[in-house]
Parts: sequence; structure tokens; C-alpha cells
Amino acid sequence: MSFVWLLFTSFILLLLAGVPVAFCLGISAGIYFVVTDMPLNMMAQRFFSGLDSFTLLCVPGFILAGNLMNAGGITARIVGFCNKLVGHIRGGLSLANIVASMIFAGISGTAVADSASLGGILIPAMKKEGYEPDFAVGVTAASSCIGHIIPPSLPMIIAATLTGLSVSKMFVAGILPGILMGLGMMGVSYYISCKRGHPKNEKRATVREVLLGGRDAFWALLMTVIILLGIIGGIVTPTEASIIAVLYALCVGFFVYKEITLKDLPRILKESIITAASIMVLVGCANIFAYIMSKEQIPQMVANAILSVTNNRTLILLLINLLLLFVGCFMETIAALLILFPVLLQVAASVGVHPIHFGIIMVLNLVLGLTTPPVGVCLFVTSSIGKISLAQAAKGVFPFLIVNLAVLFLITSIPALTLGLVRLLFGTL
Repeated sequence: MSFVWLLFTSFILLLLAGVPVAFCLGISAGIYFVVTDMPLNMMAQRFFSGLDSFTLLCVPGFILAGNLMNAGGITARIVGFCNKLVGHIRGGLSLANIVASMIFAGISGTAVADSASLGGILIPAMKKEGYEPDFAVGVTAASSCIGHIIPPSLPMIIAATLTGLSVSKMFVAGILPGILMGLGMMGVSYYISCKRGHPKNEKRATVREVLLGGRDAFWALLMTVIILLGIIGGIVTPTEASIIAVLYALCVGFFVYKEITLKDLPRILKESIITAASIMVLVGCANIFAYIMSKEQIPQMVANAILSVTNNRTLILLLINLLLLFVGCFMETIAALLILFPVLLQVAASVGVHPIHFGIIMVLNLVLGLTTPPVGVCLFVTSSIGKISLAQAAKGVFPFLIVNLAVLFLITSIPALTLGLVRLLFGTL
């Protein structure tokens, strides 16, 4: 008798009870192992086999590099440079917010890091300049989602590791969607700012002022270039790139910006270790869960169920998008990715969707959940900084969510937006 129903029932009940997702996965898998009399030592084997990947070593590296750069004064310099570039336009500070998120995405690789670090500077500044609090919070939360799309992206690294895809190609495939998101949100921000009469800088920054701002942010911009060119050019692996990023961040923080001291290192290391450990535990527990699903042939059952409804490629992608948008509202991005990506990839592949194209669709879908209640982490972070209710924050983020959904529709409908640049740079998929 199959006890797979017990696996999913216990997982959902634990999730509803507020248990962290990693423990929901591990406990429900443990219950299944006990009920089916499977050897418990296999749980440990599956847990560690899920972590036995050289590529996954880059996760703690990029997290530490992002924290070092943030503590080293990088965020303020990026914001200052972006404000000089676009501050003279109506709603300039909101545009600077979005541009800064696009730049910072190439350093941190995580949306939550972007919303916390940039939000801590920009939300109070925008409120002081006369922007509505819900607008300031909304634009910050929405733009921080670019952190998971523009490389380096931790969800993309995990998705590629799960399925044996090329991390470099996943990174390249995310560049154009990230830029489209940024441009779309800038358009919405400018329209709202013109309509509401948001402020702008009294005078346009001179070329000299822009160059000086660029000089201040040069080391941050150079780090992004090193990471991307190193990985995409095949010079270094993602793991090696993350270690280079850590060493680079240390040198810049200590000797260039001089805003990191030896006293800061224990705190930075502690924060990085906690974040990295929580992700790695999640990956290990998800691998146990995935093993059980594979044993019970759940992916095949899901694929057959969807294909029994329709085998039309467009309709299947629409159904998957609706499912992922719903899941993203209730589950953290990486957790949902670990559970659903291998399952849904089989469905997408069966109707001719390229795995890299589908990987970007999957990540973008789940990232949008970071700005939607009830589990929108970025929305919680930014509303806390802006000192407004979650309902007000949701109202502020809504226009930006609409334009991001439009980008998702474009990405889903036009594979060339993700695969075109990959073909151009690598010559083959």
C-alpha cells in the first residue's frame, strides 16, 4: 500500500502550523520512512547526497561576499551614483531605487538582501522627499525581485544543480528578463511620479559629477563585471567566482572604502553562516523529499495528469504559471523550487520547452511571490522599514506586480528572450 498521501498530508499540516519549510520536508519524509519500514540511515544518505555538489559551495560564498560588500559601504555608493544618473527625472529617487537594484543584483544574488540593504537607505529618503510611504515601499519591494533574475542568482544556481543544467547558461538567460523587469518598473514609476507630482533634483548632474559618482561606485561595478565575465566566459566556475568575490569584497572593504574593521567580521560571518546553513538544510531535506516522490513516481503522475487535460504547449505553460504564482504566495522561493522544479520540468520538456527557458520561467514566477501576501518576504521587510501595514504595502506594490506579470507573459511566450543571448554567446544550447 502506498503511503504517499501521508507524506503530503503531514507536510501541509506542518506548513499550516508555521513550522519552517526545511523541517516540514524532513519531518514528513521521516514519517514516511517510519511507516513504510524503510531504513532510516537512508535519510542521512539522501540528505548528504543532496549537498554533495561542488557548485553548491558557491551559495555560502556569494552570501558572504554580498554581506561584506553591504557592510563595506557599497550600497550607499551605488545609490549615490544612480541618483546622479537619473535623479533629475521626475520621480528620480524611485528610478534610482530600481537602477540600484539592477546593479546590486549582480553582487548579492538574493532579493531579500536587496530589499533590506537598499530599503534601509532609500525608503526613509523617499519618504523625506515627499513620496507616499506605500509607493516607496512598493517600488523597493518590487525592484528587489531583480536580485533573483540578474546573475549571480542563488535560485538559478540551485535549479541548475538540481537538474544538471549549465549555471553559466542559466545566468546568461536571466540577463534580458532582468533588464526588461527593470525597464518596465521604471516606466510605471515614471508614469505614477508624473501623475502624482513626485519631486526631482533641481538640476541635472554634470558630466563631472556623474564621473565622480561612478568613481565612488567603481569598485562595486567592477566586482559585478568580474563575477559575470568570469563565469560566463568559462574562466572560473561559480564556486571559484564566489571565493574571488569574497576576497575582493574583503580587500575593498578594508583597504579601499575602509568601512570594515576586524570587529565587524564576527558579525558578518555569523549572519552569513546562519543564512547559508538555512539554505543548505533546506536543500538536504528537499533531496530526501524528492527521493520519495521519485520512488512513488509522482513526477510521472503529475505529467500524465496535466497532459491528459491538454497537450497544447501554450495552455500547459499557462497552467504551470498559474500554479507557480499560487504556490509563490505561500511558499519561499528556494523551497518551492526544490520541490516543484524537477517535477514540472518533465511536463514542460514533454511539450518541447527547453529546460533553460523553463528554468527562467520557474524562477521568475516564484520570485513574484516575494511581493505578494501572505508570505511575501520582501514585502514584510520593506513594510517594516517603511513603518506601514502589509495592506498598504500590497497596494503600493500592485502596479509594479502587474508590469512584472507582463514580463513573465512575454518571457513565457517568446523563448528567444531567454535563449537568444545564450545562443549568441555559447553558439549552442
